[in-house]
Amino acid sequence: MNDKNFIEELRQKREEYGVTQTRLAVACGISREYYNRIEKGKQPLNDELKGVIEKQIERFNPQEPLFLLIDYFRVRFPTTDALAIIRDVLQLKPDYMLYEDYGKYGYESKYVLGDINVMCSMQEHLGVLLELKGRGCRQMESYLLAQERSWYDFMLDCLTAGGKMKRLDLAINDKAGILDIPKLKEKYKAGECISYFRMQKDYSGTEKCGSDLPKNTGETLYLGSTSSELYMCAYQKNYEQYVKNSIEVEDTEIKNRFEIRVE
Repeated sequence: MNDKNFIEELRQKREEYGVTQTRLAVACGISREYYNRIEKGKQPLNDELKGVIEKQIERFNPQEPLFLLIDYFRVRFPTTDALAIIRDVLQLKPDYMLYEDYGKYGYESKYVLGDINVMCSMQEHLGVLLELKGRGCRQMESYLLAQERSWYDFMLDCLTAGGKMKRLDLAINDKAGILDIPKLKEKYKAGECISYFRMQKDYSGTEKCGSDLPKNTGETLYLGSTSSELYMCAYQKNYEQYVKNSIEVEDTEIKNRFEIRVE
């Protein structure tokens, strides 16, 4: 395939997948301006860059049944200067953040921007703690996109600033119901699970919502102890959305979620 055909097919895919030039450029590790020149045929392409672009564009394919995302991120910095972390690592303007005179995990205060939380303390052994839960991760992704940084770039900046990763959750969302969680539990109970993890557990749950009858919260399977540094979790995300947001199980986009949690 010559460059002209490659570029035309690439542009069509990008538009079909609903991906902006900036987002694809960040995924490929190049600037938006550089990518724009590629689509205009003004930038020569080598085989290596073609391979990178071909791989990254398929990550945005809406028909793909599985996709990976960071769902929780917590890192502690050996400094009491929270404003420097906000400015230099998050690359956000401190003036846009709300200061609150209380925190969590023993911290005395925190800076908040939406679901992004930066815990502060004057105690050096606590330092500054950044916590991003699910929505905080999605919010941070938007800022990283605007900054033309990837998660890799951001984590590298955290490490460069002396940050120590306290917890990282990687989640694989299953939109097609590829793996049947109840069936996995049956196999686990039948002794068909072969694992290096010494401990496994599973549970089913219900949750009462107001005066309604208890709602089924779905099936969950853990591999590894939840108190260990590494464990895995598989659960029915559609039932979780049913309980939290009253979305019918059949109508949820994501059926199952598989998480790797590192602390």
